[in-house]
Amino acid sequence: MATRTDAPTRREQILKEAARLFAERGFHGVGVDEIGAAVGISGPGLYRHFAGKDAMLAELLVGISGQLLTGARRRVAEADGGPGGRNPEAVLDSLIEGHIDFALDDRPLITLHDRELDRLRDSDRKLVRQLQRQYVELWVEVLRQVYPGLAEPAARSAVHSVFGLLNSTPHLGRPGSLPGRGVTAELLHRMARGAFAAAGGE
Repeated sequence: MATRTDAPTRREQILKEAARLFAERGFHGVGVDEIGAAVGISGPGLYRHFAGKDAMLAELLVGISGQLLTGARRRVAEADGGPGGRNPEAVLDSLIEGHIDFALDDRPLITLHDRELDRLRDSDRKLVRQLQRQYVELWVEVLRQVYPGLAEPAARSAVHSVFGLLNSTPHLGRPGSLPGRGVTAELLHRMARGAFAAAGGE
């Protein structure tokens, strides 16, 4: 979602508006007709794209978990193929930048995950958890390359703590009240690196 530069498809438009509305008013507080109106189609017209609200929620939460993992793997692969091979510091910075992009550009999805994950079918919820575990373990591997003396359990705790920091963006106020995207991203990056440095004993 945050990484796309081409025009969104109708399905993506629907998902974006569904995420916004679900985050603002809760899953049960939003009707299909309202989602349709937000993208300029009738409520019943949505059923040409999705089986219902449950399907939208599942695609949103499974989709963003998959996108985060895919994006992180791509960043690691790009670093591995760069001049001189992998630079763990640069890889960690790239991972942080990618997650900050998500945290600033997809804030409704963070709210949705916190509030509505338990509404998913067991199979979809398990898939979200599986994708998230893989994402965490990728970060843990990179973090321990930067700080070799950091034990695996401590590294995992540090990663989860930094995710908590970065994913706090829905609580920072309305988008217009923030000091600006660039300034906010830089601040979050410094705070994340500071937390990792503290965990690594520096």
